Amino acid sequence: MATEKPKYYITTPIYYVNARPHLGHTYTTIAADAIARYKQMRGFDVLFLTGTDEHGQKVERSAKKNEESPIDFVERVSGEYGDLWKQRGLRVDGFIRTPRTRHAHAATPRFPTNP
Repeated sequence: MATEKPKYYITTPIYYVNARPHLGHTYTTIAADAIARYKQMRGFDVLFLTGTDEHGQKVERSAKKNEESPIDFVERVSGEYGDLWKQRGLRVDGFIRTPRTRHAHAATPRFPTNP
């Protein structure tokens, strides 16, 4: 009878996309990737997530400064994050973007509220 691997979940901060990724974002993601790989080598079933937070006035201002719509701006900048992790060979299992249905569903409380 095979035993189930212990589970290990790691995430980076959800990066705010009012500007392009920088060294701090890269450092954090590389550190999380190293931990995820170490845990996997130690026999854990690892889930490593990262992603982007795409809302707010700073995003709107940055889009305007770049002469883009906010939607086009976040699509471009969020894509730069995902592309950068792939170029660096980082092992990311999932890339969360806050406006996506998947995120909204996961972030919605499922507990009854008190009136």
